[in-house]
Amino acid sequence: MAKSNQGTRERIVETADQLFYERGYDHTSFADIAEAVELSRGNFYHHFKTKDEILEAVIGLRAKKTQAMLDTWAAQAHTPTERIDRFIEMMAMNGPQIRRHGCPVGTMCTELAKLDHPALPHASALFTLFRRWLATQFEQIGFNRDADSMAMHLLARSQGIATLANAFNDEAFIRQEVLQLHQWLRTVCEPSSSAL
Repeated sequence: MAKSNQGTRERIVETADQLFYERGYDHTSFADIAEAVELSRGNFYHHFKTKDEILEAVIGLRAKKTQAMLDTWAAQAHTPTERIDRFIEMMAMNGPQIRRHGCPVGTMCTELAKLDHPALPHASALFTLFRRWLATQFEQIGFNRDADSMAMHLLARSQGIATLANAFNDEAFIRQEVLQLHQWLRTVCEPSSSAL
């Protein structure tokens, strides 16, 4: 029974994650999530009492998935430049979703900031995962003093790409910007290529 309850809870969180991304947190109700999971309101409230509880669980799920993705990139790519390439390629791989709904992290943080929601720092921590991971890659390349600012530059560029691709529904723009970011990475890493 406990296993079944855990499975139901996971389904609720996964479903809420998708709905929050597609519709926004504020425009997704308990009823929307319960209907999508095909649960009665009573069964739903057995797992979550408030929408804020679901939001915290969704942020936790996204953090877990983000860390797993970063760990996979670290394990599969042999150099820090290749690992940063994986981050850049993520925009192209998620292009259709980005064009339709924007960046999942960026859109959530923007919405929570507008709502002055107390969960904003937890959601922003998702960006911190990327920031620290990218800074570590730049440090390994040899940019010790500038590693964090380069990580922030790349994060800022990716958010701009996601926002404009969403605004203009332009897949070609994503591909073009991803190519330019790969070229930028090679250009800035060239002086430090011996560190690779």
